Amino acid sequence: MLTLYNTLTRQLEPFQPLHNKDVGLYTCGPTVYDYAHIGNLRTYIFEDILRRVLKYNGYKVTQVMNITDVGHLTDDADFGEDKMEKGARREGRTALEIAEFYTRAFKENMKDLNVLEPHIWCKATDHIKEQVSQVQILIDRGYTYETGDGIYFDTTKLPDYGKLARLDKQDLRAGARIEMGEKKNPHDFALWKFTPPGEKRQMEWEAPFGVAQGKSVRKGFPGWHIECSAMSMKYLGDQFDIHCGGVDHIPVHHTNEIAQAEAAGGKKPWVKYWLHGEFLLIADPSTGSGSRMGKSEGNFITLQTIKDKGIEPLAYRYFVLQTHYRQQLNFTWEALAGAAQALHNLRDHVRRIPKDAETDPEVEDNFLRALNDDLNIPRALALVWESLKAQKLTLQTIIHFDKILGLNLHDPEMTKITEEVERLLLRRAQARAEKNWAESDRLRELIAKLGYRVEDTEAGQQLLPGS
Repeated sequence: MLTLYNTLTRQLEPFQPLHNKDVGLYTCGPTVYDYAHIGNLRTYIFEDILRRVLKYNGYKVTQVMNITDVGHLTDDADFGEDKMEKGARREGRTALEIAEFYTRAFKENMKDLNVLEPHIWCKATDHIKEQVSQVQILIDRGYTYETGDGIYFDTTKLPDYGKLARLDKQDLRAGARIEMGEKKNPHDFALWKFTPPGEKRQMEWEAPFGVAQGKSVRKGFPGWHIECSAMSMKYLGDQFDIHCGGVDHIPVHHTNEIAQAEAAGGKKPWVKYWLHGEFLLIADPSTGSGSRMGKSEGNFITLQTIKDKGIEPLAYRYFVLQTHYRQQLNFTWEALAGAAQALHNLRDHVRRIPKDAETDPEVEDNFLRALNDDLNIPRALALVWESLKAQKLTLQTIIHFDKILGLNLHDPEMTKITEEVERLLLRRAQARAEKNWAESDRLRELIAKLGYRVEDTEAGQQLLPGS
């Protein structure tokens, strides 16, 4: 049976969906004001593995992912500037142009990393009606209050507020919350922000709240958290099975989603299983210690940077899959180069599988056990390596396993590598060892004529299909 670590209960639990074999899965998507960095992308790879494992186990999955194109402020305390407006000013474009550009870039990253597209993409700006409706429900049920700058959720009205993060209500700090403004409690959060007097925003809508009490219609924009609860409930219902994101979403974003969704929908738990991926760390040049990769930290690397260095994106996917999604992962260029070489070697082993090979049934059983043990892909990868070396796998079984791994282990083009290409690669490796660069370049050209290109990485030669 599939078991998953549930952040809500802090324990491994057998997976039992709400509706037989149908699974509702919501994965928090990007805020499209800049490129996603590879730390963000690690989370999407883990969520992709989850979806593939669910399907492998016979479940029918409906995955929904949001695109945040309004309402995500630079300060989690509901202050600061909208990131979309900030991005527009930075690049001299409109907020809509910024959103469209970085949404395309994000989807290209997903394609490069072999991450399955969600069944439903939902943009925040396409669902203002649903967000306004949910805010109104919360107002009608007495969970809100109004300040000079917006409509806020009063978390003291919800006895179990903060249960996901196990926060002590009296000492709650909720992430980066510092400024109080007119908030009653430091942990209260904005459902709807009013446009400040005299300010013209690129993204704003009429806010009907309070009109029945004689108040005039005011323009504003939704809070960051309301979009996810409103859109997920529209497509997956008042209760659904799994909600995912990075661990940084636990204390603020996901905590507040739960509060407003359970207050509005009246059902607990709103989501049965909460899964979170750990941080990607990168060494600080000044100290050498690892720190979280992030845009606010100014230390992020994009997938395009990896591609510009001649490393294929799936090498990054392989690098990520070597560590369990709930463990922090240290990124170095040396480790990535090693992953690229390992992936090349793995494909080479697949290419050399004897035609008369047979799969040991125990290998398939152990592979499934690893997957169902809270997505233990590192163990599954190790099993693949061991079984290939022991010649206990057929090509068909590898293709079946790769439906989970998503590493393109069986590339028909790569299976056409001839002994001639192999000899040229060996001769070129020898030429490079002897620092005979002219001969190395000549052999590279010969290999190119046979339909392949050679990338030199710190881990050695990497053979790729010709472009």
